[in-house]
Amino acid sequence: MQIEDVTISRKKPVYPVGPGLAKYLRIYQRDAKLPVCYRDLLEFTETVPVMDKYGNDTFWETPLYPPHLQDRLYDGLKVVYAILKASGNTKIVQHKIIDRIEYCAFGNTKPFRIRIINRLNDVYDYFYIKKADASRIYGLELEEILSPNQVNYLVDRDTLVEEHIVGIPGDVFSKGGIHTPDYNQTRIAKEFVKFNERCIISLLGDMRAYNFVMQITPDFDDFQFRIRAIDFDQQFYEGNPKVYMPQYFKENLPYVKLAMEYLNEKTVLQYQQEERSSIVHRVRSERHRIKDLRDASQLQELSTPGNILRLREGYAKFYNNEAYFNCRTMTDIVELNVKNVIRQVKL
Repeated sequence: MQIEDVTISRKKPVYPVGPGLAKYLRIYQRDAKLPVCYRDLLEFTETVPVMDKYGNDTFWETPLYPPHLQDRLYDGLKVVYAILKASGNTKIVQHKIIDRIEYCAFGNTKPFRIRIINRLNDVYDYFYIKKADASRIYGLELEEILSPNQVNYLVDRDTLVEEHIVGIPGDVFSKGGIHTPDYNQTRIAKEFVKFNERCIISLLGDMRAYNFVMQITPDFDDFQFRIRAIDFDQQFYEGNPKVYMPQYFKENLPYVKLAMEYLNEKTVLQYQQEERSSIVHRVRSERHRIKDLRDASQLQELSTPGNILRLREGYAKFYNNEAYFNCRTMTDIVELNVKNVIRQVKL
C-alpha cells in the first residue's frame, strides 16, 4: 500500500435527478412527498458559526430564521423525520422537538443537519437534508447493493433526505482509538483492506478518513469493526483511478501503516477475495435491482467525457484488462468491475 497526495475536483457539478432515476426511485420506494424541501431551509436571514468544545470552527453554521418561518419549518421537519423513520407514522414524533438546524456551505450538496430530541428522556438523533445530486444517489444505491451496509434515504424532486450514519469519524478514531489495547489491530487492518476493495469496485471516491466512520461492536470474545462511508459526493465522477483507492490518501496513513504492520501479501489477498465473494452473493440476490439501476444511469450525464476516458484507461492498466476500453460511461466501468469479480470468484 502507498500514500500520495491525490487531487480531487472540488467543483463537481450537482447532477439533477433524471427521468430514469426518478422512475427507479419510485419502483424501489425511495421517493416521497415531503412537507419541507431543501429550498425552504435556505430562507434564513443570517448564520452563526458552530464551534466545537475546544473553541475550534467546525465549518458548520447555525442558520437563523424569522419566528413565523421557524415554527413552520420545525413542524414540517418532524413530519419529514417520521416519513424517513416510520413511513409517515407521526406517533413517533409526538414527544420530539427540533433542537437545532445546522448548515454547511462546503461540499457539493451544502447539507443541513437536523438534531431532533425526545423531550421525555433527552435521547437525540440526526438526519440530513441536501440538494438531490444524482451521482450521490447512485452512490447510496450502490452502497445498499454492493456493501454489507443498509442506507436509509428519501428523494423529493430536488431534495434529498438521509438518515444519520452512526460511528466514530475515521480521522478521530485514527488519532485516539486505533491503538486502544483491547482492540485487535489485525481486525482493524482487515476491515480497511475490505473497505478499500469495495471502493475500488463501486467507484466510490474521496474516502479520506473524515469521509467515513468506524463502527465498533463488542462480540463475546472480541470487538468487531466496520468502516462505513458517509460521503457519496464523489461517486464515479473523477478520472484518476487512485481517487477510488483509500490507500492512497495521506489522511488514511494510520490505517495503511496498520495494514503494513499486521498483514502480509497473502492475508491481504485473502481479505480482498473474501470481500469479492461477499459482493458476488449480494449481486446475485439483487441482480434485478442492479440491472434497473444500470439502465437508469445510462440515461443521464454523471461525469465528463474526459474523466470517463481517463478512468477507463486507468482501470484497463490497473486490472491489465483491455475490455475497459469499450466502456462508454462510468456505470459501464462499475458493471465491468462487478463482472470481473464474478469471474474471479468462479475461478
